[in-house]
Amino acid sequence: MYSTKWFLFVSVLLLLISASVKGQENLTGYWQPQIAINYPVSGPYSHNFSIANRNYIFDNEEFTLKGRQLDVVHFSNLKVRDNQSIALGVQYRFRSNFENRENELRLTQQYNITNQPFAIRYGHRFRAEQRITNSLTIHRFRYRFALDFPLVGEKLDVGEPYFVGSLENLLSVAKYNAPQYDARLSGQVGWQLNGGIKFQVGVEYRMEDYSAGVPQHILFLLTSAQISL
Repeated sequence: MYSTKWFLFVSVLLLLISASVKGQENLTGYWQPQIAINYPVSGPYSHNFSIANRNYIFDNEEFTLKGRQLDVVHFSNLKVRDNQSIALGVQYRFRSNFENRENELRLTQQYNITNQPFAIRYGHRFRAEQRITNSLTIHRFRYRFALDFPLVGEKLDVGEPYFVGSLENLLSVAKYNAPQYDARLSGQVGWQLNGGIKFQVGVEYRMEDYSAGVPQHILFLLTSAQISL
């Protein structure tokens, strides 16, 4: 079991690295730190609040460090079964403070289902989003397959590492615009700490508008802290 886990972990990292090298001539790199707080409200109902800051680290074939946007996100989650939940989210993206781009209001509707037959937990997430700016409203539909598992033993204990990987496909449609298809592949290693705190670090590779002639290749360095109250 341990060798299988490490094989999956290494395979995802190699795929991410090879994808980034392949798209180096048309590559943008970001560093995105995030902090999230999960807190129960009543019974199966809970809230999630997060703040994420996206920064350029590689742009126009040069290394740099400059801000791109700030995202403030809130989700209301309702568990409808032990392994299923629905959620409504609202997000505001501050973009004009960093670049000559419009700010964005985003509304999200989500359904999530998980399954854990053994040590590995699988998840399917379906989302519909409305990305609203002054000039345009984009409707986006997303499906994500994810898995996570402890890297030591069969059960995650405090102080031990775990792996989280996901593959997501996205379709964006808007009036007078051609449909846009995106794909995302990510792998992160996390640690379960005391006090309901998790820390994660990893990478994500995105291929945006891959049905077009020249897709955009994007690589993220992800760092996050999650606090469950």
